[in-house]
Amino acid sequence: MPRSATPHEDGLIAAVDLGSNSFHLAVARLDHGQIRLVTTLSEKVQLAAGFDDRGRLTEDAQARAMACLSRFAQHLQGVSPSRLRIVGTNALRVAKNADVFARKAEKLLNHPVEIIAGREEARLIYLGVSQMLASNERRLVVDIGGGSTEFIIGEKGDPLATESLHMGCVAFTTSFFPDGVISAKALDRAVTAARQEIVSIEAAYRSIGWSKVVGSSGTIKAVQQIQQQLGLASPDGHITLKGLLELRKQLLKLSHVSEISLPGLKEDRKSILPAGLAILLGVFEAFDLQSMEYSDGALREGVLFDMVGRFRHEDIRDHSVQVMMSRYHVDRAQADRVTQTAEQLLGQAADSLSLNDEEDANLLRWAAQLHEVGTTISHAGFHKHGSYLLKYSDMPGFSCLTQERLALLVATHRRKIKSEQYNEIIETGSLSLLRLCALLRLSVLLHHSRSRETPPDIHLDTDGLSFELQFPRNWLERHPLTREDFSAEAETFSAIGLQLTLVSH
Repeated sequence: MPRSATPHEDGLIAAVDLGSNSFHLAVARLDHGQIRLVTTLSEKVQLAAGFDDRGRLTEDAQARAMACLSRFAQHLQGVSPSRLRIVGTNALRVAKNADVFARKAEKLLNHPVEIIAGREEARLIYLGVSQMLASNERRLVVDIGGGSTEFIIGEKGDPLATESLHMGCVAFTTSFFPDGVISAKALDRAVTAARQEIVSIEAAYRSIGWSKVVGSSGTIKAVQQIQQQLGLASPDGHITLKGLLELRKQLLKLSHVSEISLPGLKEDRKSILPAGLAILLGVFEAFDLQSMEYSDGALREGVLFDMVGRFRHEDIRDHSVQVMMSRYHVDRAQADRVTQTAEQLLGQAADSLSLNDEEDANLLRWAAQLHEVGTTISHAGFHKHGSYLLKYSDMPGFSCLTQERLALLVATHRRKIKSEQYNEIIETGSLSLLRLCALLRLSVLLHHSRSRETPPDIHLDTDGLSFELQFPRNWLERHPLTREDFSAEAETFSAIGLQLTLVSH
């Protein structure tokens, strides 16, 4: 797994993929320019099969997951928290009690769980696949998971189109093969359902085009191994349409998944093979495919490579922020002024506010850069528009939770903070997010006039509850409007249990 790195980056890194079918662990070592896998583990947990009638993960499903994670935890003891990422996919995106599950997992692993959006999952999958392939030609990548299937068209290391469709081998098993019974009617219905999902992207993807088709994930790997064992694969080992149709014939000779006996197929994949085959047939039919190459690269590898990029200050999230600023015509000069002040205040108060985490600094910086992103829609209530854009836009690199926190900061950077907003801040990011909100509000207020003159040399002294902002002598007297702004802000601080005072020195 080649990748350039500097010597100081050497050490263990790890990724945990909480998939809808399987949980995956990858521990690797950064070793003089290469990522070398040390440990890989996979366990079938089948979260996507563990929903009750209210759309909540059952206690049994959560118990299976926690038992798996307790085993994973033993392999993560030597990994620094800053070098570990844990990502959740479709099952956790749709579970009504995903927050409860995430808290349990975070307590067990002593690390945050990032529930990522479908397109972010697709981006990371492509990153993992592209790093494992020698050629740089344009390719269509398909990854069939337990609850969703990702489709990516990319060239070299860059994805050109990313989509995540709500169909997966576990979800389709529940819908079309709930009792394990195999029939032509059930298979045909599953293939049709897959085709119906793919229709939404079919024309757009065909218009972009590709010269190679690559599949990843356990389902596609299992089908490839079966075809190779039965002599149905192409001479270079690729999955073929002819081989898929032959597998369909063989399955229809059986009446139940328990009767499946195919070379190369693991016991725990028997129950989901009909659903996985149906989705794969739907993909081949929709895009008129004749063959598909298999790649070992997938989501967990993509997470590892993405993490290395962050180490080297190539964080895709910074690029996403810049794209948002350009798309919505953010006043960059004003954003820079607010960002500089926010970083200055954070530098002065980080220890007192327990905001020493790099992600705290990132979140404050991104919020400062994007606090006016909603002005393109309307200046009236632009903080509300900006919050909506940041919460629901596709922002590559961001987890759903990070986007939610960023949206909350932008929503509360001006005007009064409502009680429900305060509660949401505490629930979503605890006191850390509330303190970041206070720093952002102070920074924005100092530049309310949008003046280009050099800002005053201010200093913040705080214990987390009391915020004392120190200005140069007579500066406030010379800027009465700013003084009035801060006087009004003191009332907002008081309403959320904080104290703001201004002093001249």
